[in-house]
Amino acid sequence: MSTEQRRITLTQEDGWWIAHDDEYGLTTEDETREGALESLDAVVEAVEDDGGRSPTDDELREAGIDPEENRRRSEGEGDLPNALE
Repeated sequence: MSTEQRRITLTQEDGWWIAHDDEYGLTTEDETREGALESLDAVVEAVEDDGGRSPTDDELREAGIDPEENRRRSEGEGDLPNALE
């Protein structure tokens, strides 16, 4: 994983922790803060290990991320957490 600093927005809404990486436009969520951050780290690491290629839908699902929800949130659609609106 890159040792460079990344900007991550971490919010809690309706009992879920939401982690968003600004550089890659990826968003994960989990019932725990640690789970959301671990999922985000896993997806970002996969992207970085693959030369910056965006993860496939299957790779997102394996990391516990709904690809459609991630796309809607990164494109500014759907129900964004208040902090990301």
